[in-house]
Amino acid sequence: MNNLTRTLGITYPIIQGGMGNVSNAALAAAVSNAGCLGMIGAGTMEPEQVEKMIVETKQKTSLPFGVNIALSVNKHAAELLELVLKHQIKVVSLSAGNPAPYLPKLKQHHCTVLTVAGTVAQAVKAEKAGADIVIGEGVEAAGINSPVETTTMALIPQICRAIAVPVAAAGGIGDGSGLAAALALGACGVQMGTRLIATKESGVHANYISAIVSSRDDGTLISGRTVGKVRRVLPTPYIESVFQAEEKGMTVNEYLDATSEIRHLSGAIEGRLEEGFLNGGQISGLIEDTPSVEALIKTMVAEAKTSLSSAQQKLPM
Repeated sequence: MNNLTRTLGITYPIIQGGMGNVSNAALAAAVSNAGCLGMIGAGTMEPEQVEKMIVETKQKTSLPFGVNIALSVNKHAAELLELVLKHQIKVVSLSAGNPAPYLPKLKQHHCTVLTVAGTVAQAVKAEKAGADIVIGEGVEAAGINSPVETTTMALIPQICRAIAVPVAAAGGIGDGSGLAAALALGACGVQMGTRLIATKESGVHANYISAIVSSRDDGTLISGRTVGKVRRVLPTPYIESVFQAEEKGMTVNEYLDATSEIRHLSGAIEGRLEEGFLNGGQISGLIEDTPSVEALIKTMVAEAKTSLSSAQQKLPM
């Protein structure tokens, strides 16, 4: 047990990323039941839809789980926070926006608050604002990333040096050796997204799973750089058309419209790759199977122990 597992009330130091449209009740419950922290992703959903997911998750697990609210993505962020308090959800993840205005009320209700940081400065601000856990996310991660584009390997030790609250590493982690590496860098655990999409419980379209499993080490792309946005995706016919539009010149609003959650739903959930896109992390190149969440976690923990022991033996005495 470490500060992260103790704070969250979980067995293993692994957090599910709050992926909009993907982090549903079935997947969140499976992650929690495996001894980790399951996370519902509110995405752009209406409050009624999120409430339904909360109720369903409670029916599937009695263990801790959280709700992720992407502040700049969901126009109902304030309502969703009220919903979280109504259902006495004790873990809340805030991303894609400034969490500071929301923290006092969450802390007043004894919620454990996780915030995502892509830079050391963001991590320091999050700690000062009252965040209990900071998730340091490198540019290897799927979906929206910091335009600074710092890698996980470089970011995590710098964040760990700068703040005192527990740090979870995100971006490029999908097996036991990645978990071991994060711990060696000073993190207390990890957050995973792409690896959990490629599991039996994820509920995404088969085309999404196939795109991850067939990916290589160079199989992901970065879109949005021309407009100051950074999003890591898997190649699809639709996203290729977005790249072509970028080359010709797009405004920020045009790009945001082209990569809206509606387009993500089309690709990830409906499998229409001519009309939608797929978020995907660089770890896709390492993923070759779709185990159950329980089997994945057991394997990861065993691999992490072996990796840490093996690394120690490689050091000169």
